[in-house]
Amino acid sequence: MVVPAASQPAGMRPATADTAAGHDEAKVAEGASTGRPRIASLPFRERHWVPFVMIAADIAILEFCLYLGYLVRSLLDVWFPIALGPPVYIGITAGVLALPIAYYLMGLYPGYGMSAVERMRQQVTGTAIVFSSLLAWDYLAQDGSWSRGILLITWLFATILPPILFAWLRTAFVRAGQWGTPVIVIGARAAGERLIRALTRDRRLGLVPVGILDPDPGLAGRMIADIPVIGGATEADELARSIRICAVAMPELDGHEIAELSARLPFPRVLLMPELGGLQSAWVSTRDLGGVLGLEIKKNLLLPRNRRIKRALDYAIGVPLFLFTLPLLGLLALAVVIVSPGRPFYRQRREGVGGQKFSMLKLRTMYPDAEARLERHLAASPVSRQEWERYFKLRDDPRVLPYIGNFMRQSSLDELPQLWNVLRGDMSLVGPRPFPDYHLQNYDPGFLNLRRSVPTGLTGLWQVEVRSEGDIEVQQQMDTYYIRNWSLWLDFYILVKTIAAVVSGRGAK
Repeated sequence: MVVPAASQPAGMRPATADTAAGHDEAKVAEGASTGRPRIASLPFRERHWVPFVMIAADIAILEFCLYLGYLVRSLLDVWFPIALGPPVYIGITAGVLALPIAYYLMGLYPGYGMSAVERMRQQVTGTAIVFSSLLAWDYLAQDGSWSRGILLITWLFATILPPILFAWLRTAFVRAGQWGTPVIVIGARAAGERLIRALTRDRRLGLVPVGILDPDPGLAGRMIADIPVIGGATEADELARSIRICAVAMPELDGHEIAELSARLPFPRVLLMPELGGLQSAWVSTRDLGGVLGLEIKKNLLLPRNRRIKRALDYAIGVPLFLFTLPLLGLLALAVVIVSPGRPFYRQRREGVGGQKFSMLKLRTMYPDAEARLERHLAASPVSRQEWERYFKLRDDPRVLPYIGNFMRQSSLDELPQLWNVLRGDMSLVGPRPFPDYHLQNYDPGFLNLRRSVPTGLTGLWQVEVRSEGDIEVQQQMDTYYIRNWSLWLDFYILVKTIAAVVSGRGAK
């Protein structure tokens, strides 16, 4: 909605503003009305020291990884003796410092605008290239004088710890209002507002809308999604002195008009936002088709090779995880029987790939007469009924067993028996969750057909991003994104996030 700046309450700030800057939006509107945008009063400016903090943190964590590698290799010296003198340690220490250089060349410092999955792919790939090169250098030039054991163990730690450190740093920067680079949005209509809301919602991307340019002079001084319209294209030259990125959200323009506009804009980076609603956003590549711009869309989950790779991942992770958790399953089953006599496991008919039904296993977290308890509770509480109809979950669920029931649901340990379903081929480790029929009936028919085209999963994207706070609409949006943008890296990302969500118990019910 477009709101005049004068109607905004005093002291209001954009959602992405750095409140410490203390700049009032009225100054921005004032500058726009005079045709001279006041750069100093824009609500956010890039912190150029952030990349240096990231580099320093990576150097520290990588040297710590090397120390862990040295420590583990020393512990193995009893079975695999080797002389580990200072020259070996010093040489590898210098070699590991090549990794931050690789990260820099891959654009990871700071990497604004890069999705979490793409960043993880780049980090793992860069780490593999550097350590493979170090192993090759040791073999070809050092005559094997370095310890391959230390290198391999350090490689393992360097693959795991730097991404964890980065996630922590990024969260800290976001909360402190220090993460991101300012972005000018071209276009104050509906498409521009959608883009602003999307960037504001996902602050981890680091693209912070700070102002809008629009050719309509009547919009100058207004607020669109809490971001000011500061003028037209004539202000772009002055803005480009301190802002590097603009995003064009004007789908009403044809190809020639967009080409002419992007060539005229003085910003080093121009993002074009075409109105292609419903199209996947990942695995879309540009193609030069004889001088004509084309977009190639890869539907990864429709390729038999990718399905086989996904199934191989299910076995590679599922088999050892199932064997490792068997003792824990036994203890949990015993606890359930003690609290509520009866079978500790139960089966539910769920819908899998192609709409086929299968029996999904779970540890019992509810009383045997759970359905009757639910009906009585909903009949007595209209508020609970409204919550149930929106989320199909209750924060205070009368069906749940005391102590052990809540513990297993908050930690998601009641889902562990589904590893057997994964090994049987009923499910995959990652995918849309298999829901009961009463839940599926609330989905759109088009979405139901889409989710039936892929295997259901033990965990999924919306489970790790919003957990139980996501309603039907959020579930549809995130599962649609997962299916259309699937990659092996996205599965790895979801599995890593699942571990973090389970450990924290965040949002589980």
